[in-house]
Formats: sequence, structure tokens, C-alpha cells
Amino acid sequence: MAVLVITGTGTEVGKTVTTAAVAATALAAGRSVAVLKPAQTGVRPDERGDADEVARLAGAVTTLELARYPEPLAPATAARRASLPPVSPVAVAKAAAELATEHDLVLVEGAGGLLVRFDDEGGTLADAASLLDAPVLVVASAGLGTLNTTELTARELRRRGLDLAGVVIGSWPDSPDLASRCNLADLPVVAEAPLLGALPAGAGSYDVTAFRAEAPGWLAPRLGGSWDTHTFHSTQAAGAP
Repeated sequence: MAVLVITGTGTEVGKTVTTAAVAATALAAGRSVAVLKPAQTGVRPDERGDADEVARLAGAVTTLELARYPEPLAPATAARRASLPPVSPVAVAKAAAELATEHDLVLVEGAGGLLVRFDDEGGTLADAASLLDAPVLVVASAGLGTLNTTELTARELRRRGLDLAGVVIGSWPDSPDLASRCNLADLPVVAEAPLLGALPAGAGSYDVTAFRAEAPGWLAPRLGGSWDTHTFHSTQAAGAP
């Protein structure tokens, strides 16, 4: 895949650290990587954004932001309140396509969930993925409530005829509760797509050398890694029906 769109089932589910893990895994395989953040919200001009964090963790990636808005809101709302131009799905698709001409892999990291609005016309990350004809990776949380949001996201992707590459758990707890352990089996069922990895809780705070070395072990072969869902399930889901 030349372009991979990465979305989440909501905020704070681990999209950025998952994007970094995918980037680090691709770099370790000798691939050139670009990371596109269409709309960065909630940061000042002098602060590090999500794309910067991916580069810090993963290494030598090309990064590009199309817009930055100071308030931590949906991009359309943040743009309107800041009296700044919004980002359109067409602009996102154009930028990703241009990056793809010079890189083996382009990762497009969304803001929030799949249908968070970029502009007042209702343009979303899903629209950009459709224009790019790119697969979408869904990052989900591990615990209670994740099945509903994951299924809703997956249903919308299928309704739009988009390719759901799979689901990655963005933060797997050190001591998973019963819901988390059961969700290892249930997430691929509700998504109708494979589970493609699980990142350990706190992975974003790892030393960068350790992060880059360990990242391939958190992701399945489809994402270039060595993570095996059956092995993970058997070791983590003990006691779950």
C-alpha cells in the first residue's frame, strides 16, 4: 500500500503512537515514509504536533501539516473560531498523492474519529480516503465500550465502500481486565476485519531506541511486523470465555 489512512474510534485511543509504530516498522524494513497530518488542533505554532511526535519516535520520516489551529476542537470548529481557512478532503488527497510519488509509504493520521469534520461543508477523513482509494487502519481502545465505537466506524467504512485494513489496539494495559481480554476475540468480529496489533500501554514514553526496536513486534505482518494474533490471544486472554 502506498497510502494508509489511520483513524481512531475517538480521541486518546493511541492514533499517534500507532502511526509512529507503523512508520518505525516500515523504516526498519528500508522503506521511505511520509506522515501527513491534515489538521493539527490544540497546539500553538511553537509546540510539537502529532507529526513531530511520530518523527521523534520513529526516526527519519518526512512530515507535513496542512493546517494548525490553537484550540483542541474538531478541525472545522477550530478553524472557524480561529478565523483560519479549513482543510478540505481534496487538499488532503492531493497532498498525500504528491508525497506518495516520492515515498514508499504515506501515513495520513486523522484527528479524532473517522467522521470528525474538516470543514463546514462536512468533509471528513473518510472522504479523503475515498478520493485516495486508500485502505483505512482503525485504532481502538482495549476496554469496555470499544466494541460499539469500533463497529460503528467499521460499518461506516463499509457503507462508503472503503477498505478496512484492520484494527490495532492503541494501548494494551499491563493488567488487562475481563472486558479487554474478551475484546481480543470480539473486536475482529464486530469490525469484520482482522486484529493487526496491540501496542503496550505507555509505548509513547519509551526510549526511542527501544521504541524503534520493539515496534515491529507490536504489529501484524500486513503492517510489516511480526505480531501474531493467536499467540497474543492465548497469552493475554486467559480466563476469558
